Amino acid sequence: MTQWRGEQRTLSGIDLDLPPREVVALVGPSGAGKSSLLRLLNRLDDPTEGTVAYRGRPITEIPIRELRRRVGFVFQASVMLAGTVAANLAVARRLAPSGLTPRSAPDDSTALALAGLEPAFAGRDSADLSGGEKQRVGIARALACAPEVLLLDEPTSALDPEAADRLMTTVRELVANGGLSVVMVTHRLAEAREASTFTVVLEGGRVVETGPTATLFTAPREARTREYLVGRGEARATR
Repeated sequence: MTQWRGEQRTLSGIDLDLPPREVVALVGPSGAGKSSLLRLLNRLDDPTEGTVAYRGRPITEIPIRELRRRVGFVFQASVMLAGTVAANLAVARRLAPSGLTPRSAPDDSTALALAGLEPAFAGRDSADLSGGEKQRVGIARALACAPEVLLLDEPTSALDPEAADRLMTTVRELVANGGLSVVMVTHRLAEAREASTFTVVLEGGRVVETGPTATLFTAPREARTREYLVGRGEARATR
């Protein structure tokens, strides 16, 4: 799979299977293609060449609103609509195609609880939320449509370390308790090591290495992976 933006090739030769019901981290240096790859997974962008498939089906065959209900996206800076948190959750549900939001979709209190927020948050004005609170509401808003996959684009980049740790704990719990699949872009390798179960290393728009996080961080196979981890002070062992 390849993607061009104008005359710039952002992804090249991507051939990748992402495991379900795990936390997958996409890591690599700036400009590696992490966010570009993430955006292909629910058709915010399309590849120039090749196909993205979900459960064996090309995603171009899935109606776009159905796809984005099933594969939710939380941006690096969650944009809140005017009004209360409850109003933001209601808009997400209204945008889901009729009949495609499962009856098991969580109510507001449950969606907020899954994102680590108290039920009383439903009445908060979105304009008064902190950065960390907006990110959690963004996750709750995506969860309100009962997605099968949650895509997170650097969800902790604007958060302090304590808020980032709480958010990553929430992400791990969503996968462990709810069977959700998560794919996240992160520039914090310590976060990838601690929160993810599977890691994809990209560089220059290409996949360098993939594998279980614990193995990749302690015994990477590829020299470029080892160099990247050592350069970031994250390699615990090399060979």
